[in-house]
Parts: sequence; structure tokens; C-alpha cells
Amino acid sequence: MSIGAVLNVLRDEFPEVTISKIRFLESEGLVEPRRTPSGYRKFSAEDVERLGHILRMQRDHYLPLRVIREHLDAMERGEAVALPLVGRQRTAEDAPAALEGPTVARIGKAELLAAADIDEGMLKEWESYGLIAPLEDGAYDAEAVTVASLVAELGRFGIEPRHLRVMKAAADREAGLVDQVVAPLKRHRNPQTRAHAEARTRELAALTMKLHAALVKTALGVRLP
Repeated sequence: MSIGAVLNVLRDEFPEVTISKIRFLESEGLVEPRRTPSGYRKFSAEDVERLGHILRMQRDHYLPLRVIREHLDAMERGEAVALPLVGRQRTAEDAPAALEGPTVARIGKAELLAAADIDEGMLKEWESYGLIAPLEDGAYDAEAVTVASLVAELGRFGIEPRHLRVMKAAADREAGLVDQVVAPLKRHRNPQTRAHAEARTRELAALTMKLHAALVKTALGVRLP
């Protein structure tokens, strides 16, 4: 399959996945599609299955790419491996605390620049507008690759970062609304209830994104895929 066909297959389960994200995972050596003589990528069914497995581990278990790579390598060697734990090893006693702060997949600045094909000046400008923000340790959430790639792509149409502040503000308001709904669940003493809050957050996030997309389509008065 072409990379576009792979994107269509994956979007059924992962609506936020982009071509840039697939290319980034390839650049990290997590998937190696065949190349035609003219340089086009051709993905096998096994490649697509592997991509789905990677995206699932990122989404559901917050595993960083290094850990995912080690896990997949072990599976390829035929080893029976459980999903690894990230951060401090969890026990029954401290499971509630672990549920409150899942580890987020992250990348370094150099990885972000390479994956999004941007320079430091562009990244600094986008950070000044709040479109991208580093984590406390200076690394970035892996989703920053998607944001950076889309900002760069919009720039080719003449849409500048300053124009996108209104979109960032709208996203913050939508996130605030979702957080307001799930806040009582997050504060609950029962660890299972707090885990349910995380699942509910994903569900509400998906619904708000679909609604946002539908409203944009309606406002533009055009049919979009």
C-alpha cells in the first residue's frame, strides 16, 4: 500500500494520525516499508499491523518510542513479553498514585526539528505564540510533531503562526470543557473511577474533535473528506 492508503486504514482507529507521524515513525526505525525504484514507499500488511501496534502502545500505555522499539524487537525474537512499565515500577499499594500521572510519550528538540522538517527559528516563533510548548524537562510531547507539521503545511498557504492563535485558544477552551466534565471522576478516591476518567476524556476528546471538524465544514460550505 502507498502511505496515503495506509493513512486511510489507520484513521478508522486513529483519527489523529497523519502522514508526517508515519514518516516520523519510519525515521525512528520503528517501521521499514519497501521502496520502489523511484523512491515511493510501499507498505505491506505486516507494516500496517506494526504501525497499529505502535500507535496503540502510545495511545493506551503512554510508552516512549525507545521502549516501544525494545518491546517490538523482543516480540520479533519470539519472546513472550508483557507490556513494559514506564517510570517507577508500580505495585498494588501505589497503583492509585500511578494512575494520576501517566507517562507521556516524548521526544527531544532535535527529533522534533527533524521529524517536522523545521529549524530552531521556526520552533521558537511557534512557541512564542503558544502553538507548541516544551515539557518541564525541555523535551516535547510526541504530538508536537503533528502540530509542527500542520503549522508548517498551513504556512505554505500563507497562513502565519500569528493567525493560528485563535485556533489554539479554541482548542484550550474545548479542552477546558472536557476537563470540567471529567474533573469529578479524576478527584475520586477509587482508582478504578480515576482510570475511567481517562477513558472518558479520550471519548469526549474524540467527540469534540468530530464536532469541530463538522462545524468548520459547515462554515466553509464545502464537502471535505
